[in-house]
Amino acid sequence: MTTWHAPTSGPIDATVTIPGSKSLTNRYLVLAALSENQVDIYNPLIARDTRLMADALRSLGVDILERNDAWTVTPRPLHAGKINCGLAGTVMRFIPPIAALAPGKTTIDGDPQARLRPMKTTIEALTQLGIKISSLTEPDSLGIGATLPLAIVGDPSVRGGRVQIDASSSSQFISALLLTGARFEDGIEILHIGDAVPSAPHISMTIDLLRKAGVTVSESSGHWRVSPGVIRQRDVVVEPDLSNAGPFLAAAMVTGGKVRIEHWPTSTTQPGDAYREIFTQMGAQCRLIAHYGTAPDHSTATLELNAGAKISGIDMNFHDIGELVPTVAAVACFAKETSRLRDIGQLRGHETDRLTALSTEITKLGAQAFVDGDDLVIIPANCHNRETKAAYLESYEDHRMATFAAIVGLRIPGVSVNNIETTSKTLPDFVQLWEGMLR
Repeated sequence: MTTWHAPTSGPIDATVTIPGSKSLTNRYLVLAALSENQVDIYNPLIARDTRLMADALRSLGVDILERNDAWTVTPRPLHAGKINCGLAGTVMRFIPPIAALAPGKTTIDGDPQARLRPMKTTIEALTQLGIKISSLTEPDSLGIGATLPLAIVGDPSVRGGRVQIDASSSSQFISALLLTGARFEDGIEILHIGDAVPSAPHISMTIDLLRKAGVTVSESSGHWRVSPGVIRQRDVVVEPDLSNAGPFLAAAMVTGGKVRIEHWPTSTTQPGDAYREIFTQMGAQCRLIAHYGTAPDHSTATLELNAGAKISGIDMNFHDIGELVPTVAAVACFAKETSRLRDIGQLRGHETDRLTALSTEITKLGAQAFVDGDDLVIIPANCHNRETKAAYLESYEDHRMATFAAIVGLRIPGVSVNNIETTSKTLPDFVQLWEGMLR
């Protein structure tokens, strides 16, 4: 781990190309592993989270050949393995239902911080399906219930059927069951009992991909049904990661500049598409510039963001798009009024407790931030005629907190961040892309 001194900048004017989506890459890897045919995944995100997913699937018997521009996935009969999920929520939640189909005992563990992320819902769901699964951590020893490491005794003839779960802490619990459900003999029916499921767009993303792979999925409020059947994942090109585009859009916002993001999908299920609406509310002008040529591609465009003269505060519900909060919070530090980012209690269970982390680090910068129930309230320094100040910011081994520090550092000289390398979780070349944008 090293200390990175965040560069400052005047108004930027840059064009940026963002690597493939992590959420899509990992879902395509799972569907390809469970498919009846070999699959080529073009433009995959090559980062720690996606390598961990590929390695986890290899441990269960799947062949994955990595090339620079594509990964080739060849399904094989599953067997038990030893899984390292690092700090990747998609790996720790998506792999257990697959391991339930692999004969033998599979163990799943990860980074020390991964043992602080809730896994009780996974255990309850698979137990209801007749799978032997248990946490190897002493119950409630951490005060948060069942966590990693897990032990799963798989059975290739899982019946499936109906499960009742509380997925109010993460939509990944539902996506995990949906992705594997077609391989269960009776499919799967999921009934959510509890508060609203966060990050609902990620469930929509999962359902969209399943249907494109020939899987029958029905849904209603808090209720999903996957019919048993064959998965036929096609070769696919992964969209750019719109969540990872956020810090570069935010860079234009805080410097009063302009940025263009290439290959922005004109239709997408990615939550990051909401940045267009969010930053428009905060004073920017956003427009999609269509691609024209001898063979026009109408599926993508260039997103251009022009910052406004001033940044407006925002009062908005982020329950469905919580992963965007650290980036929006960075911009809100320089708004002309208070911002309230609402209904984001689920962020306490991400890579770190992001509510506490954000309020702590924002306060270091001379602004004010506090948690009010499940809301994050940000009062910029200028609201009290105070100056922002340099600070040494912690990343908490959380990629979103590291990019938060980079954004505020563009406006505040002397900001540094501990362990910028944690951005390798989803964007290994972040520093090079950031410095290239400023050039």
